[in-house]
Amino acid sequence: MDLGLKRELEEKVRAGERLTREDGIALYESDDLAWLGGLAHEVRTRKNGDVVHFNVNRHLNMTNVCTASCAYCSFQRKPGEKDAYTMRIEEAVKLAKAMESENLTELHIVNGLHPNLPWRYYPRSLRELKAALPNVSLKAFTATEIHHFETISGMSASEILDELIDAGLESLTGGGAEIFDWEVRQHIVDHRTHWEDWSRIHRLAHEKGLKTPCTMLYGHIEEPRHRVDHVLRLRELQDETGGFQVFIPLRYQHDFVDMKDGKVRNRLQARTQMATGAEALKTFAVSRLLFDNVPHVKVFWVMHGVQTAQLALQHGADDMDGSVVEYKITHDADNYGTPNKLTREDLLDLIRDAGFRPVERNTRYEIIREYDGPDPSIRDTPQAMRV
Repeated sequence: MDLGLKRELEEKVRAGERLTREDGIALYESDDLAWLGGLAHEVRTRKNGDVVHFNVNRHLNMTNVCTASCAYCSFQRKPGEKDAYTMRIEEAVKLAKAMESENLTELHIVNGLHPNLPWRYYPRSLRELKAALPNVSLKAFTATEIHHFETISGMSASEILDELIDAGLESLTGGGAEIFDWEVRQHIVDHRTHWEDWSRIHRLAHEKGLKTPCTMLYGHIEEPRHRVDHVLRLRELQDETGGFQVFIPLRYQHDFVDMKDGKVRNRLQARTQMATGAEALKTFAVSRLLFDNVPHVKVFWVMHGVQTAQLALQHGADDMDGSVVEYKITHDADNYGTPNKLTREDLLDLIRDAGFRPVERNTRYEIIREYDGPDPSIRDTPQAMRV
């Protein structure tokens, strides 16, 4: 990138002027990660100061049986397949209760698209989980799952959301987004929920007062222009509804651990490489710069590793995903020892070590507790790390 364009982009960002599609593509073409990180860090600091948000959450996957066979997914199983499982609601409640220690505030629920479970299983599961964990927020179901519920129930998404909200739903999850551009999507997704239905369902959720996350799965067969397109679609929807609280870039994973039966389900693996740490940091930085109307950008340390996650906090991210006891989809998927659990103290240490002040939040981004920041005698005011 020539110096003139750099200065032009810096001026636009510092003036609060919205970046264009062409600007986004130009940012991805820059090989100056220190400059990109510094610019994104300015924006995250303007929006969130020296704070890194986190919450204490757990993930619950009640079934991995799925009608879809998405090319990137190693989580799904077919009925009768080895390692396929479906929990009875009583089992799910018992497991969730066992996760309640350490001041749990959020339960994150995502499932496969089960071909035989009745619609009533889902609102009933929320009701019983909420009764068992009345002080825990239920963040549950992707837009893809809501679309699936329309099929199996004969109800509209609006009716489905009303019933789920009545049962205790406080937020949808952000999954099912992957990459929206059909040029890529047709090769990676094996379900029928694409941009039109994904956006329709989140729009409805926002109209009903829910705040939701949004995501992007990057680092597989897409190009930077597809990432820019993805963010700009979400930015336009955010202009309309204001319902997205956080954007979460998710790093595509190779299948290193879900091969107990000898079957590699990730059909992209043979022709892809996982995004490097530098590519991950660039994606966080460009996303923060483009997505000017979403308040938070989250780094999911399970998918990025704890060290890259710390660096992401210097490249636009201001939220680090909370403690996870077991996350079946990506546990140790990077094959270099990423843990499947961080305690509250682990997270506090990681955030402080990166130079930030930890703030515990709930699902609605309301502050639960503020903690002391890093010891100034050990670390100076946070600056963008040089990579």
